[in-house]
Amino acid sequence: MWNDIKTSGYEGMLAETVSYPGHDGKSIRSYVSRPLGTDPCPSLVLIPHMPGWDEWCREMARRFTQHGYAVACPNIYQDYSDGTPAEAAQAARDHGGVPDADVMADVAGSLAYLKAQDWTNGKVGVIGMCSGGRHAFLAACTVEGFDAAVDCWGGQVVMAPEELSPARPTAPIDFTDGLSCPLLGIFGNDDRFPTPEQVDLQEAALKKAGKQYEFYRYDGAGHGIWYYHTPMYRLEQTMDSQEKVFAFFERYLRP
Repeated sequence: MWNDIKTSGYEGMLAETVSYPGHDGKSIRSYVSRPLGTDPCPSLVLIPHMPGWDEWCREMARRFTQHGYAVACPNIYQDYSDGTPAEAAQAARDHGGVPDADVMADVAGSLAYLKAQDWTNGKVGVIGMCSGGRHAFLAACTVEGFDAAVDCWGGQVVMAPEELSPARPTAPIDFTDGLSCPLLGIFGNDDRFPTPEQVDLQEAALKKAGKQYEFYRYDGAGHGIWYYHTPMYRLEQTMDSQEKVFAFFERYLRP
């Protein structure tokens, strides 16, 4: 939890870019951070958002690591550009978006990498924001092996037929029956992507399928409420929702 630290304890972390197998057998780059000097720790796959494999994602990875988690954040935009995060994300958009199948393979590769390390405890969660939130929900439904999942304001979990594409051929909500772990959702009631009505539909599908989930929906908040570097940032809602995310992962990923 925020500021719940032992001031007499040792604190250290290692953060670096590593490579491991991803989609189509390709070697993908991933930003990996992990605590030092601790017993084997739980781990997370942090899926980048549409702004790209960016500084904010790396900072969020290190924040989770400060709270005792190893984190792998794969570069799902690697096929499109070696430029800045924004250039790579735009190149992906120009190609019709990163195919869901490729992202899921990269996520599965990240999961396998974390489970193979002797500094992890075998429990792995998945989390994403914006498009990464959509991917986190999709991964929890289609990639075997996750113990908890967090969807932060993921748009296009619910999709109209005209929104489907070769890169996104099936709406993630259609995979709800396959959800294999507890799910937490963070949403703003002023968001338009997803809208509150779309979140209602997602929640109804989870209830119908008898899945274990908890959704938190915030007034006075729209999209991207954790992004302190943008006007979308909402301090109170961010701190409350991040506390809920940390508590959720503690509940399901600690032995």
